[in-house]
Amino acid sequence: MANAAPLNSDVEQFSDYEARLLPMKNYKRIVINGQGSTDVLETVEEPIPEPLAGDVRVKVLAAGVGYSDVMAQHGGYPLAPKVPFTPGYDFVGVVDRVSSTTSGVDEGQYVAALNPEFGSYAQYVCLPPKMLVPVPSDLEPTEVVSLILNYLTAHCILHSKGQVKNGETVLIHAAAGGVGTALLQLGKLSNLTMYGTASANKLSTIEEHGGIPIDYKSQDFLQYLRREVPGGIDAAFDPIGGDNLSRSYRAIRKGGRVVSYGFAGEKFGGLKLMVLGALKVALLNCRPDGKRVKLCATPGEVKKNNAWYRETLAELIDMLSAGKIKPVVGAQIPLLEVKRAHQLIEQGGVTGKVVLVCDE
Repeated sequence: MANAAPLNSDVEQFSDYEARLLPMKNYKRIVINGQGSTDVLETVEEPIPEPLAGDVRVKVLAAGVGYSDVMAQHGGYPLAPKVPFTPGYDFVGVVDRVSSTTSGVDEGQYVAALNPEFGSYAQYVCLPPKMLVPVPSDLEPTEVVSLILNYLTAHCILHSKGQVKNGETVLIHAAAGGVGTALLQLGKLSNLTMYGTASANKLSTIEEHGGIPIDYKSQDFLQYLRREVPGGIDAAFDPIGGDNLSRSYRAIRKGGRVVSYGFAGEKFGGLKLMVLGALKVALLNCRPDGKRVKLCATPGEVKKNNAWYRETLAELIDMLSAGKIKPVVGAQIPLLEVKRAHQLIEQGGVTGKVVLVCDE
């Protein structure tokens, strides 16, 4: 696993961004001010924040939109702060202010970050330097931001939780989405045989990334897998929960693994679904068949293991630079048109990552 380079080593300065770093009196950020439709997304304009002691300020170029943000908009994401708050876990930008007590990072540096406390739907973000990972100047912000949350999640699912072995057979639900396409790309590097569920108009995306597509609307994935892999698959990766999680469990062989990384269901999640999902996981793990279900929540993993976060994100950025992986960018939308971004995800009509372009 690659080691994250010190932030002040080989500092990236690039002139085409310098004009965009001119002082501004105010900045804009998006807040969720209630629960419900995209009408609860509001643009707030206020003075640009000064970084606290030990922090840095980053001018955001691109921020990622995730299903967790849409769940939070509907009040169904239990890990979200109390309203009003600014959503968004991942962003890419340029360091434009360093507090007097901060070391190890320089102004003008191109960086990527996952903010486990939300707050990335903004033109400026302040946070500790330990959350920043250097980015080579030749990489596009929209591709890098599509890498952060999705590929960290996929890497955690495959290796930390799923402990996949070269050549195993796995099932990937929502395989044409941001995490799904990341799982396909990283899984291909481990020579996995990958079955992926999606709607009919997205099946070609699964094939393009080395997976075997299953139309979840017209095909029963459990019956299909029992025909194709009678002995059961080695692992399944499930962001849906509920009955879908139980059926994923039935698809794996004795001694197989299921990694659950969400309880989205059909109604944008909710605390009840999460509690019931956690209870279901506990009950399934009590069965004497050697099968195991593990949970993966990337922001929590980042909070408790900063070294893993920095090393793994640095490794993924190196893989992007080398052309080993290529994030699927489904849509690029201006920050102030955030409602359109959330609507795309709600409607399920986008493949890959939705990105907010924050640079003016």
